Amino acid sequence: MTAPGLFDAILARGGAREAVSDRAWLDALLEAEAALAAAAADAGTLERSTADAVGRACTADRVDVTALAVDAAASGNPVVPLVAALRAVLRADGEDEAAAAVHRGATSQDVMDTASMLVASRAVAALTTDLVAAADAAASLARTHRDTPAAGRTLLQQAAPVTVGLRAAGWAAGLDDAVAALRAWRPTVQLGGAVGTLAAFAGDGRAVRAALARRLELDEPVLAWHTERGRIAALAGILGRAGAAVGSVATDLVLLAQTEVAEVREDVPGRGGSSTLPHKRNPVGAVSARAAAVAVPGLVAAVLTAASGHEYERAAGPWHAEWVPLRELLRTTGSGAAWLADSLGHLVVEPAAIEAALGVTGGLLLAENVTTMLRGRVADPKTLVTAAASTSLDSGRPFAEVLAEAVAGTDVTRAEIDAALDPSSHTGESAALVDDYLATRSQEDRP
Repeated sequence: MTAPGLFDAILARGGAREAVSDRAWLDALLEAEAALAAAAADAGTLERSTADAVGRACTADRVDVTALAVDAAASGNPVVPLVAALRAVLRADGEDEAAAAVHRGATSQDVMDTASMLVASRAVAALTTDLVAAADAAASLARTHRDTPAAGRTLLQQAAPVTVGLRAAGWAAGLDDAVAALRAWRPTVQLGGAVGTLAAFAGDGRAVRAALARRLELDEPVLAWHTERGRIAALAGILGRAGAAVGSVATDLVLLAQTEVAEVREDVPGRGGSSTLPHKRNPVGAVSARAAAVAVPGLVAAVLTAASGHEYERAAGPWHAEWVPLRELLRTTGSGAAWLADSLGHLVVEPAAIEAALGVTGGLLLAENVTTMLRGRVADPKTLVTAAASTSLDSGRPFAEVLAEAVAGTDVTRAEIDAALDPSSHTGESAALVDDYLATRSQEDRP
């Protein structure tokens, strides 16, 4: 396992971190080179024994990743020194024919792009697992709190009642959609040779490419995509969508955990303390998930910027600019997913605080419901209720009392007003909506 950096435990949590490590990249590059030789044997252009020798050399313990990183500067990518290192290993083993077969017909970008697809697919699998865990935790909250009324908020102001379950179902739905998009993404092999013509394969290039795709379990393209970076851009967009889903939920959790709100809290003993304030219990999981989500759009932009302006058959610079932000995007999105799963998995809902929030406005939260109740019984109920709400706000008098005065002389009773101001009477179809959503989830295959 890679030694953690100073910020990694906070900003690089989860399985995606190891999936994009230097060791993971080296393993993917070696896997691509070994599979290329094996694919050539599958296509009948290389002896199987020669391909097997290349495969035996493609192990991480036979390549110095530090030396590889240093030597990459001379050629502008790590594949050139990797190929030299593999050939040196094979010659030292007396495998001269295999040494000559390493990387045959390919260009550096073929191997680098193919390795990037392997790395990305494994990182996506890791972060998807965490997103599923987060969505499952949110769905569980939706089920448990299906009927719990809570103050709905728009523009950070109380608006009308919802249920805790409906809010949690919304969290889960966004995460589920992000998972579906990630699972639909298809990593694709790269093999075109120096300028995408497969010329060095002497007519067998498409057969080798097909075999390479089969061996690595990657999709096979019709043409090389050296300068057509739509696949990378699409991945960036999907990761951006996942980051947005994480950020939306994490922001809600941070706000709901505020001292003045306190409708939820993270129950993780020993976590959330302050360097100076003994009483603090910060929602570290939600805060860290939000931190990752905040960083994701900038990384998406960097990947998309790198994807543009690729010239002719192979790009001078934009391709190279893609490597670091793509790696960071995978790691950062994965970190947000892992932290959110942790936060939701340890979330405690506080019913007393939720009930107290429902009463903060003295019934104004139910103004819409009162308007509905008065339809057909008073002239212009919207204007009447709006005026009563303003009077209540300006004077500090209970909303119910002001309403009772406003409807004096009609057949509307105080009991009807009080009933209309009961939050549980105005959560609409929240419970049914939660049921509908949970039913769609139960019909899905959720590994």
